[in-house]
Amino acid sequence: MIWINTKKPMPILTTGLHTHSYGYYRPMKKWQFFVIPFLFLFYLYGSSVARKLQHFGISAVAGQTPAATGTKIPIDGKRWYQLNNISNGLEGLFDNDVNTKVLTGWGKILPNYDAYYPLQEGEEITIESVRFYDGEGIYKDKPLTLSIINEQWQRIPIATFTGEKYNSWVGPYPDRKTTGDAQFNLDSLVRGARYLVINSYSVFPNEIELYGTYKAGKTPTTAPAKTIQLKGMLGVNAFEWDFEDGNNPLVINESKMKAARAFRGIRHYMDWQKLEQTQGDYTFNPTHSGGWDYDVIYERCKAEGIEVLACLKTLPNWMVSSYPTDQRDAENIPVLYGKDYTNPKSYIEQAKVAFQYAARYGSNANVERSLLSVNSKPRWTNDRINTVKVGMDLIKYIECDNERDKWWKGRKAYQTGREYAANLSAFYDGHKNTLGAGVGVKNADPNMQVVMGGIASAYAGTDYVQGMVDWCKEFRGYKADGKVDLCWDVINYHLYSDNTNSSQGGSSSRGAAPEVSTAIKVAKNFIQMAHQIAYDMPVWITETGYDVNQGSPLKAIAVGNKTVLQTQADWILRTAMFYARAGIDRVFFYQMYDDNATNPVKFSSSGLINDNQTRKPAADYLCQFNKLLGEYYYKETLNSDPIVDRYELNGQSAYALVVPDEKGRTAEYSMDLDGAGWANVYTPVVGSDSMQVEKVQTTGGKLKLSVTETPIFVVPFKDSSVKVGAFQIYPNPATDHINVALNNANLGNLQVSIFNVRGQLYKQLAFNKSNTSFTAKVDLSTLPFGLYVVEVKQGTQKMSYKILKSQ
Repeated sequence: MIWINTKKPMPILTTGLHTHSYGYYRPMKKWQFFVIPFLFLFYLYGSSVARKLQHFGISAVAGQTPAATGTKIPIDGKRWYQLNNISNGLEGLFDNDVNTKVLTGWGKILPNYDAYYPLQEGEEITIESVRFYDGEGIYKDKPLTLSIINEQWQRIPIATFTGEKYNSWVGPYPDRKTTGDAQFNLDSLVRGARYLVINSYSVFPNEIELYGTYKAGKTPTTAPAKTIQLKGMLGVNAFEWDFEDGNNPLVINESKMKAARAFRGIRHYMDWQKLEQTQGDYTFNPTHSGGWDYDVIYERCKAEGIEVLACLKTLPNWMVSSYPTDQRDAENIPVLYGKDYTNPKSYIEQAKVAFQYAARYGSNANVERSLLSVNSKPRWTNDRINTVKVGMDLIKYIECDNERDKWWKGRKAYQTGREYAANLSAFYDGHKNTLGAGVGVKNADPNMQVVMGGIASAYAGTDYVQGMVDWCKEFRGYKADGKVDLCWDVINYHLYSDNTNSSQGGSSSRGAAPEVSTAIKVAKNFIQMAHQIAYDMPVWITETGYDVNQGSPLKAIAVGNKTVLQTQADWILRTAMFYARAGIDRVFFYQMYDDNATNPVKFSSSGLINDNQTRKPAADYLCQFNKLLGEYYYKETLNSDPIVDRYELNGQSAYALVVPDEKGRTAEYSMDLDGAGWANVYTPVVGSDSMQVEKVQTTGGKLKLSVTETPIFVVPFKDSSVKVGAFQIYPNPATDHINVALNNANLGNLQVSIFNVRGQLYKQLAFNKSNTSFTAKVDLSTLPFGLYVVEVKQGTQKMSYKILKSQ
């Protein structure tokens, strides 16, 4: 039976051997049987005539599609990565669906770009023939080229697609008139590929098929589970003016410092201009741009136990001025105008300032001082001058720029993954020490960790990092242990959870709770990618958060009877818990203070500290979470709804429970606390340094809890005190103090020592026991929450017991 499609304005004629993907079919009328033979002849011999018919919506397909030579080679469409700001992958080219057009997104920065397909370890292909399914459109002036890259890094084109047929399979050589099976054959066998590469102008066939012989490679293993310390989830983005005042920038503002104590990490947005206002003249305390004292900020943060990630970003004015007037932007790619983005040498100026910074604030005291310099000229009479300092041991992490995939600023600010790898290679170690002395972070401090700039498009971020890794394979090679010589130590991306999963893409109308977004999928993709190609390198998120202005596309919303600020607090705390659960190593929230809370533009009202240096509810929650559980490690998730996470510190378990929703929902849960007789149940409280705590007795070691979208935390314990004979310590758990009681006939000096479970001494006190009964109060208020060992010595006798310090 032959059928005709009646849905299109012009009929599409088909035989029973070929069906269309849409439309309705009815039996053909008798007169139409006379048309088919002529169309069949056009199909076989008159391609030019058939092409003309296509312009009228008529297509003839008859007989079996010619087969290609060899066995079809399996291609995993998800393995392709693209070197452009794409929003969709290339899976559609290899999904066996010839009727669906492949679209990778709009508004791309690069009109012509590459997509790479890395072959896995042990995987081998020999390509005998190639065929493309030609859908709509003619692209002779914008051809798609399929190439291989061989073991010698030579790029060899093997097939071209120009779209000059319609709804039919075409071969690798569009200018040849070969028909039948031979039209798909390559002139010679293609072997030894380490990559397949597609170069395109964002126009694709509907399907690509390769034929030949195939040997499967080693199957990638799954990334191992991580144990994440919770305080690493409590970072924030900040500027120097969040610690010092502009009218007195050489000292710490104590009110601002008090606010900063809510966080355990600071991502310091540090403009290059501050360090090198004049090319080759470096300043740190004071910076000649702004007059800030970085030494004082970093010294104080270290004393407060706040880890600093220094994010060196933007271009100095002297570099910006090298650009034409209409292209000047401090967020351009960090090179002098006209430099080659693919050459590490182009980034030498940035790599030099990184060397100076790492030499000063890193841990290496043996840097060659002749390589160091500062601008020691005073700005005015009696101005404090800069001096060279080495190995101050204040900074462990430095980030190479910020969001180098800035598609919204055009090509002048957008680097591909391979271009950014060239940038990093200079920044990291002077491109393996080929750029001269005094260049690159590792040449100043081998211990300082280089963090790659956070990727703005998290949903395409793994593509970006794969391009970086493969550039290193080609241009940095391999270490003695066989690993790729990568030029960064931490993978880094940005993700703002929203209701359309666009992060910073602009299509959202509000933020979303982290558990209901695709944030977990993105995190898993990054962690698995780090496992497969980057040796389980740590993965950080250095920007995430929510606005409170209700005009923002990233706003937190009022849920149930909660205010917007309370929802923001819930979602921020849950984001910290979420990423510990997901296996992300560190999180930094955006940001410490609002830019302008009245502005509906995204990111303007995402601050966690008020302008008067008091904490917003979100900062309250993070501060309380750190105080209670910051030293603990995530161990496992016991339940999914409500979520029940178990944390652990030196054998002591604690639990977090939350409903993973944004509807104001409540759930009941019965916890098995392994025979514990009591538990402290903690609830975050707005406006407090500590959580609200309730001591609850269990029933047979089980505890029934009502769980909401605000997390609660449970710390179980079995004994209310330690009591052995005449010796007693109480209360246990303790909040701000313990009592040490001893009843014996031995008189004389008594020594009480407090150790953590790793044997580090926190406190040691001496007492005189002059009576049979003795009681002393020992202050614990300054100790972090956790397990401790109390050791009591009297003469030759020594007693040691564990206690739990809670809130």
